Amino acid sequence: MKRVAFTLKLKPGHVAEYKRRHETIWPELVAEIKQAGISEFSIFLDEATLTLFAVQNVREGFDSASHSAKEVSIRWREYMADILEVHPDKTAKCVPLKEVFHLE
Repeated sequence: MKRVAFTLKLKPGHVAEYKRRHETIWPELVAEIKQAGISEFSIFLDEATLTLFAVQNVREGFDSASHSAKEVSIRWREYMADILEVHPDKTAKCVPLKEVFHLE
């Protein structure tokens, strides 16, 4: 497994709604995430800056483009576009992070 981390930005005033939507995450999205090879997916929030920090384990050969092209992933992006900072195509303004230290 490989660890992947990235940040996203939440729009002001949407913390509670972001949490609510993830508390009721769609079962078909969870199934797609797991099927794609993503595990141990966590998202943390810095409430002062509205920065979301996500970290996930992905299996070797994980294909981000294939996962993103799945119908349920597209619907989720559209569902979240009103509360996240996004590009015109509704993909989140995601900043990949480089791992510089890890301790097990």
